[in-house]
Amino acid sequence: MDKLQLNEKEIKYIVEQLKKGEQLPEDLKYKLFPVKQKEYELVYGGKMRKEDILANEDGVFPVPLQVEKVFNGKRESFKDGWRNMIVFGDNLQFLKTIYENKDPLIKDKVKGKVKLIYIDPPFGTGDEYDGNKGQKGYSAKTKGAEFVEFLRRRIIESKEILDVNGIIIVRQAYNFGHYIKIILDEIFGKDNFINEIIIGRKREGAGTRNKFDIINESLYAYSNSSNYKKNNVFAKRPLSEIKWTSFLMPGERRPKERIFFGLTMLPPQGQHFSLIQDKCNKLVEENFIRLRCKNCGARFYFAESDEKLEKKLRYKNDKFKFYDITSKTIYFAATKINSCLNCNANNFTVDYLGSDNVKINTNWLDIRSYSSTTGYPTENSEELLGRIIKSFTNTGDIVLDFFAGSGTTAAVAEKLGRKWIVCDIGKLAFYTIQKRLLNVHKSKDLENPKKKYNKKTKPFITVNTGYYDLQKVFELKQDEYRKFVMNLFEVEPFNKKIGGITIEGQKKDGFYCITYPYWKFKDSSVDEEYLEDLHSHIGNKIGNRLYIISPANYVDFISDYYEIGNVKYYFLKVPYQIIKELHKVNFKKFRQPQRKSNVNDLEDAVGFHFIRQPQVKSKLVSLKDQINIHIQEFYSDFTEEESGNDMENFESLAMVLIDRNYNGEAFEMDDYFFAEDLLPKKNKKSNEPEKDLKKELKKQKEIVIPLNKKDFGKKIMIVYIDIYGNEFKESLRLK
Repeated sequence: MDKLQLNEKEIKYIVEQLKKGEQLPEDLKYKLFPVKQKEYELVYGGKMRKEDILANEDGVFPVPLQVEKVFNGKRESFKDGWRNMIVFGDNLQFLKTIYENKDPLIKDKVKGKVKLIYIDPPFGTGDEYDGNKGQKGYSAKTKGAEFVEFLRRRIIESKEILDVNGIIIVRQAYNFGHYIKIILDEIFGKDNFINEIIIGRKREGAGTRNKFDIINESLYAYSNSSNYKKNNVFAKRPLSEIKWTSFLMPGERRPKERIFFGLTMLPPQGQHFSLIQDKCNKLVEENFIRLRCKNCGARFYFAESDEKLEKKLRYKNDKFKFYDITSKTIYFAATKINSCLNCNANNFTVDYLGSDNVKINTNWLDIRSYSSTTGYPTENSEELLGRIIKSFTNTGDIVLDFFAGSGTTAAVAEKLGRKWIVCDIGKLAFYTIQKRLLNVHKSKDLENPKKKYNKKTKPFITVNTGYYDLQKVFELKQDEYRKFVMNLFEVEPFNKKIGGITIEGQKKDGFYCITYPYWKFKDSSVDEEYLEDLHSHIGNKIGNRLYIISPANYVDFISDYYEIGNVKYYFLKVPYQIIKELHKVNFKKFRQPQRKSNVNDLEDAVGFHFIRQPQVKSKLVSLKDQINIHIQEFYSDFTEEESGNDMENFESLAMVLIDRNYNGEAFEMDDYFFAEDLLPKKNKKSNEPEKDLKKELKKQKEIVIPLNKKDFGKKIMIVYIDIYGNEFKESLRLK
């Protein structure tokens, strides 16, 4: 123990702590487990050891994965049966689940097989960023050392799940990128640094009077080993940069002569023409080879008429395509010549036009790095992701993005035939990605943006993280199961018969509740037939609402209630998976943004989250040219943490999402409104803090969302989301 430089007091303390099963202070950990001194590292408060992060000493644990829905399940898939994934939940929990490699959904399918990780996390400035019309774009709330450690923990997990020759690319801006590069050097090793790639900013200037304007951001590319492969990717060279050069090369070849425009020409002694005759003919016809008169400078281009040549040489605005042509230049259209048509000389040189493709370097300012096809703030462009994915992956490789945002990574990977997984903790991101993938066939083709992609997505699934495993519950006796699930949904139990149906409890709002006896109907589910039968017994005797508790996979409805006559049957869906050791559960509520400015707030989620539907009362009012959605009540099933009091009407409302033409199968978001969007204009303030927003929401007697009637189909779906990420869905038919 002397080698560890521990004194007797420290040794005694360590023994006592180990007996109690308690954690040791960091200084003693380092003495017990000395780490080889690094050449350099970034030092800051709150930095954890890599070993502790991977051992979940940061308090964040792997979580069960729950399949929410399968899309395009009958369509052609990958040969190995792979299904792409949109994951809703905390990305650190998800990364730890992949690293643990136990969940049956991903076991031995993802860990060590991810070829490319691309992430565009918020930039850690603590600033809010405005959109191009004055609206709040997003907020990088976590900042400084907290942000660095937030991202470092995720990068540590990323390295462990990458393929041995995998690549990670991290996007950052000028204000924090240098810190993140040091972290990447520490984790991946500076020898595995590939490139810093320069890309454009969303806003072209960020300077002041005493600074240069900033026009770029950076991509930091690192490999997991020195054996990675990079594909050569080419970009279109601007015509203004394409130079006419000599078609001659040193050394003699047989035969020497070549025919251009019907003229047989010989190269100078000791040289030869670059290509064989067939290729020369092709390049002449495609205008990559021209003849130039050495006597007068006249140029000869292959064209059947002057009119056709003009179309090749000029743009619509009458500018010349080639840099060396001006209004004074002498040029001719020709297919065959005997001598110069301008001066009659017979003294020509062959000019060759360099390729219009050029191998890309680290300057990517030639393409957009942001776009705005989805309306999601900070949407990465498909040009950017196309170039990244083509450079570092091949068909069938797995691409992962755990700050998925608008889903550009998924859309581009889909178009390029890669397997993909994307993850985000924001409901706006989740539904934006889902809609984008369901409509990917309507988007632009990557190779030819003038055309539609015109292919539907391969099968993909939506997945939730941080829920419970129902296996333990299914093993309980029926009475124990009933008690368990009624307790989860805060139902006051009692026993009462109405119309021959046993009523098992009552919710806080006074309405009755029953549990669906799935053990009796193993091959059936809560569908229209079941509800019609139930309604025939008790429909006029229970008021206008009845709650039915059922395993989520036994409910055939996407919406959260089904209406028969004047009665709404509400479904309290028990998630498909429940954590195996219930006593270890540490609840943490996901916070959804109430404001546009908080879309990209960073917050770790620890433990598990149980969905509790908000209580919503609403109605549709159809006018001549308008549909009004009237929200009369919105309450969450949680108490406010800060005050310990129940939250008032509308206080916990975060977002409202709308599908204007619901097809009965998949929710495709057409509109989204943050809570601040739903306030009357007179109540809105540009820099209104969250507490003021809640105060204004509580004042509202009713919230009305007016929408243009002509944009609606026969059926709509509305998703109401509270600040904890809980949803209430309802499908309404227009009358």
